[in-house]
Amino acid sequence: MAKSPNENPQRQRDQLTGQVSRRLVKWIIGIAITVVVAIALMVGLYVRRALQPLDAESKTKIAVTIPSGASTGDIGTLLEKRGVIQSALIFKFYVKFHNVPSFQAGAYTFTKADTFDDILLALRGGAASDRSIGSVLVREGVTAEEVATSISKLAPKNANLSKAKVMAVLKDDNFFNSLVKQYPKLLTSAQEASDVRYRLEGYLFPATYDVAAKTTAASLITTMVAKTDSVMSPYYATITKRGMTVQQVLTLASLVEREGVDETNRQKIAGVFLNRIDIKMPLQSDISVMYALNTHKTHLTNQDTSVDSPYNLYVNAGYGPGPFDQPSEESIRAVLSPKDRDADYLYFVANLKTGEILYARTLAQHNINTQRFAADNGN
Repeated sequence: MAKSPNENPQRQRDQLTGQVSRRLVKWIIGIAITVVVAIALMVGLYVRRALQPLDAESKTKIAVTIPSGASTGDIGTLLEKRGVIQSALIFKFYVKFHNVPSFQAGAYTFTKADTFDDILLALRGGAASDRSIGSVLVREGVTAEEVATSISKLAPKNANLSKAKVMAVLKDDNFFNSLVKQYPKLLTSAQEASDVRYRLEGYLFPATYDVAAKTTAASLITTMVAKTDSVMSPYYATITKRGMTVQQVLTLASLVEREGVDETNRQKIAGVFLNRIDIKMPLQSDISVMYALNTHKTHLTNQDTSVDSPYNLYVNAGYGPGPFDQPSEESIRAVLSPKDRDADYLYFVANLKTGEILYARTLAQHNINTQRFAADNGN
């Protein structure tokens, strides 16, 4: 039987198509393998880089507070955010791979030169020198000098924490400027302030801080500032919207802290202060005069309220140089959410015996209120 004249060409086309298809499949497989290998190499390089210290030469202390109940993921995210590690995800996998059982909550100090093993050792409390020797309680309304006194009580167990060393840190402009770089939203307005006694007054957040045998004054102060930044972060946008600075908010909050005894009255007192600010009327807070005099008094004399100091808000209008103590978050919220501003109150007086506070729009009414409390206030 004779072959069709078209049979061989068709067969040749089929063979050619098959060859092209096989080559195309091989080419696609080759590309896929190359891509997979490239991705694997990139991932490997990323993991290797992430496991290395961010800066092997760095000596800058970075304060990190691990809250109770924090998960491995939470801790990794916190370390990445603070610039201690490159990747929270790699940290999580590293911990899981090494079967690290648990971490201890508390205040830690790291550097960018720390390895993952260094970090895990510290977080597990593996180094005796890093274990807690006690704690420092920063109370609401205390001054920076009072904070230094509280810290110095641990000096017998840690010579780094003498009052002289703590005060030296509080007065160190280079240390302060290094903190500004870490917390620019928090501290820029404090950096720009003039006639300030201590630039970190108001920025040592009231809380309890664990202290280790090797904790330095600088690292402990950094931890306190970090806590303030953490608390203030949700309010930065509101502060900007109000047309205020962090320094101004904390200054008013530090006065409200000492003048008010509950949330409602703190909000109303904040409203009084803001009303006075608006009409350029001195705040006339006794707290400001006592800070200017660096003393505590139940009653101030005319000579006291005339003291020549930028902190004396009896004679100086406005906010003054800066905070007078360490305010609580409640007092900060009061400044940002004042009450009864539309009542136009410009005066208030407190009953020192009962804590009751009376408000007035006029000086005449204020004098009546003051006389009402005269007996209880020892006048």
